[in-house]
Amino acid sequence: MDLRIVEARPEHVPFIAWVMLTAHRSHLERGLWDFMIEGSDAERLRFLEALARTSKPHWSHYSIFLVAEVDGQPASALCGYFEAEHGMSAFLDAVPEANQAVGRTEEDVAAGWQRGGSIIKVVPEHVEGAWIVENVATLPEFRRRGLTDRLLAEILDKGRRRGATIGDVGVLIGNDPAQRAYEKAGFAVIGEKRHPEFEAVYKCPGIRSLRQAL
Repeated sequence: MDLRIVEARPEHVPFIAWVMLTAHRSHLERGLWDFMIEGSDAERLRFLEALARTSKPHWSHYSIFLVAEVDGQPASALCGYFEAEHGMSAFLDAVPEANQAVGRTEEDVAAGWQRGGSIIKVVPEHVEGAWIVENVATLPEFRRRGLTDRLLAEILDKGRRRGATIGDVGVLIGNDPAQRAYEKAGFAVIGEKRHPEFEAVYKCPGIRSLRQAL
């Protein structure tokens, strides 16, 4: 197996869109983007590709991802970022550009937030300067080959080079394999956020936060 860890390139965008859709589904039947973008998976992926290509970067932009390529094929990916640089503020600034690119109306956006907006109630809180790991997913045929381990090591090292001393990651409660992978990489559970509105929609109690010193 010829494995290379590379910084994401524009040609990786379709794969990164799949990663984002898959990562937010986690172990659930439906995840964030299933509620936010009504329609087919093709429509969701089209939006996520537009989101990954916006003119300004944010936590869903391809430019902050690392990709594991196996024999030249993208097989796994994740991203890492500082909240102040690429977090929610940058994301919300970029979303209108993606909406416009795929023709989503204000009514579409409002309906999406009404369906899936309860996720805000369980979003993890981060200390200032934490290096946040997000959007972690691997193609089914490449799982259990250590790709996530390699990517986690690389993205955390990138955070260290950027000056981070703390790394954070969140996992949906009940996704035990993902939690074990993060714990193997040195993370430890520091808390969780649960909310009945989120559980009623997503069929999951909430999100567990894990952290490690870098």
